[in-house]
Amino acid sequence: MNYNTLGNTEIQVSRICLGSMTWGEQNTESEAHDQLDMALDMGVNFIDTAEMYSVPSREETYGESERLIGNWIKKTGNRKEVVIATKVAGPCADWMPHIRNAGTRLDRANIRAAAESSLRRLQTDYIDLYQTHWPERSANYFGKLGYEHKDESNLISIEETLYALTELVKEGKVRAIGVSNETPWGILEHLRQSWDKRLERIVTIQNPYNLLNRSFEVGLAEVSIRERVGLLAYSPLAFGVLTGKYLQKESPAEARLNQPKFKRFTRYTNPIPVAATRLYSEIAGEHGLKFSQMSLAYVNLQPFVTSTIIGATDCAQLRENIESDDLTLSDEVRQAIEAVHKKHPNPAP
Repeated sequence: MNYNTLGNTEIQVSRICLGSMTWGEQNTESEAHDQLDMALDMGVNFIDTAEMYSVPSREETYGESERLIGNWIKKTGNRKEVVIATKVAGPCADWMPHIRNAGTRLDRANIRAAAESSLRRLQTDYIDLYQTHWPERSANYFGKLGYEHKDESNLISIEETLYALTELVKEGKVRAIGVSNETPWGILEHLRQSWDKRLERIVTIQNPYNLLNRSFEVGLAEVSIRERVGLLAYSPLAFGVLTGKYLQKESPAEARLNQPKFKRFTRYTNPIPVAATRLYSEIAGEHGLKFSQMSLAYVNLQPFVTSTIIGATDCAQLRENIESDDLTLSDEVRQAIEAVHKKHPNPAP
C-alpha cells in the first residue's frame, strides 16, 4: 500500500481510503466490521464517514455509519491504527430536517454540537480529519452547472467557521481540518482567512473525481498542488457505473442504482455518460485489465490526489478495489483514456 501525507501535517494516510456511506443501509454492522478488518489487513489505515451517513440520509439511519465504526473501535482496540475522517453537514434544513433539528449552519454552536455527537458515536476522544461537508453559501456542488450568484445576507462567514474548527483543534478534539464539495474560490478564501486571522489551515478537499467527471482538473487541481490541499476523491467508480455492471442487458438487481431508494441518483446513468463508460470499458478489455481497477488506478495516479475513497458492499468487491493501488497504467492505456475524454469531456459533472 502506498501512503501520502495530509497537507502540511505529519498524518500519513493510505492512498486508498475506506468509505462508509453504505454501512447501516446497504450493509449490516457485521459486514461493516468485516470490511474494516480486511481493509486494515491490506494496509488501508484511512476511514471516511460523515454525521449524515448512511446514504440516502434518513432520520432512522442518521449517524449510523459513525456508530458502527465506533463499535468496531471499541471491539478491536484499533483506534491508533486508523485515521478517521468525518464531516459536519452544511445547511440542509429543507431536505434533511432530522439533522440536529434542522440546525445545520456552519456556525460555532452547530459545529461544536456536531463534533461532540460524532465523537460519542465514534467512541473516541479525537477526530483525525474534520471536514465541512458542503459550503454554507450557495455554490456549484452536487453536480450543479453554471454559477448563479446570490446575495446571501445571513451567511455564516468562512472566518466564523474556521474559528470554530480552530477551537476544536486547540482543544485536541480534532487533529486537522478540511472541506468538501468546494470551489477554487472557496479553497483560496479558506486559506486567506487562515493566514490573515492565524486560524487553522485546511489540508484537504473532498470532491468527486472519476473518468466521467474530471471537472476538478479545471481550476482546483492547480490550487490543490500549489497550496498542498490534497484531493480526497469521492465517487471514483461513479456509483459503481465504472465497474461496467450497468452496461449489461440485465444488471444485478441488488446493484445500488437498481434499488428504488437510489433512483434519484441519475448523474452517471444518462445516455452520454453511458456511451463514455462503454468506451472506457473497451479500453480495459483490450488491455486485459479489470475495468474497476483501471478506473480506480487512473484516480490513484493523479498528482493532486492524496487518497481515493472507495466503497463496497461485500469483501470480494472491496479486495478488488484495494488491489487497484498496485496497478500502474501504461502510456498506451493513458493515451486511450485521454482520447475518450476528448470525445466525451466530463459527461457527468
